[in-house]
Amino acid sequence: MFLLHFQFVPCFCYTTYLFGDSLVDAGNNNYLFTLSKADSPPYGIDFTPSGGQPTGRFTNGRTIADIVGEALGAKSFTSPYLKPDSAADAFDSGINYASGASGILDATGTLFIGRLPLNVQISNFEKTREYMVNTVGENGTSSFLKDAIFSLTTGSNDVINYFQFFSANVSRSAFQDFMLYNLTMQLKRLHGLGARKFVVVGIGPLGCIPFIRATNLIPSGRCSDNINAFVMGYNQKLKRELDQMNTNMGPNAVFVYANSYDIFMQLILNYPNYGFDNSDGPCCGGYIPPFFCYKGKDDAADITSSSLCGDRKRYVFWDAYHPTEAANLAVADKLLNGDQTNCSPMNIRQLYTHVFTTLHD
Repeated sequence: MFLLHFQFVPCFCYTTYLFGDSLVDAGNNNYLFTLSKADSPPYGIDFTPSGGQPTGRFTNGRTIADIVGEALGAKSFTSPYLKPDSAADAFDSGINYASGASGILDATGTLFIGRLPLNVQISNFEKTREYMVNTVGENGTSSFLKDAIFSLTTGSNDVINYFQFFSANVSRSAFQDFMLYNLTMQLKRLHGLGARKFVVVGIGPLGCIPFIRATNLIPSGRCSDNINAFVMGYNQKLKRELDQMNTNMGPNAVFVYANSYDIFMQLILNYPNYGFDNSDGPCCGGYIPPFFCYKGKDDAADITSSSLCGDRKRYVFWDAYHPTEAANLAVADKLLNGDQTNCSPMNIRQLYTHVFTTLHD
């Protein structure tokens, strides 16, 4: 019989491998022919390392992944996989494989043309792993990867695509199960490649993002209950699956479920308590479609030709789809330090310092 014991010990480096969509993309889509890009101002206007220039992040500053990495002592932000020579960062801060407009399913985001689905992202990690094995050998690579954090933030675009194209012909339950089956398959694939510490981020309250509110004519202060009910149903299935994987794999891995739905919903419902003035509309791009957020080239006196709010720290949403850096900071704090209502079975800070010890009776 095996007994699982958790120990918290200091660690001197933080390495993460990030997979997902535009919520965590650090610039991979800059290297693709795609309609999903954040490579022009005012994106990145508050991103200090770039001097306020866009990096491909779909927000005004840091993503949640950036903030978590900083808090845990990462030497630098993770490099996008498609950046030339990114493999050199595999043993340091890690690599970001995420891609805007992508999803769990390969077909998600087709309208945006170029994007890297989750399946492709993990294939790219396989190439990184080959580089690592060629550098330090199989044993050295396996030893290194067991302490790294593998984070997956994906599924939002699959849900949006479902309501745009499939909801009339495919049942909710069937589509949720199809998403979950494919995600679970990719988690097991990563485990087979040496991943042991997982953070799987649930889908946030998509019914509350400005894009959904506007296109569904949702009144101010309200969300789409229909879409949020779908998301909650999926998240419940996801958490049950991760709990089962933790039970089945025992001391071989830990899968943390990050409850982004409840965290972000509390932010939206109680936004004044977090220092925000607005939780409905986007800071940049205006309140009606097509929500373009871009800097004007015709008037140097204007910071942007699209609508831009006066104080970015007072808005929950940066554009029609993505949070501001200020909102990301609030969410990251809960993921790092929150209790089991925020992250289960432990928060990310605890996962980072976790050591598994297997004892035999």
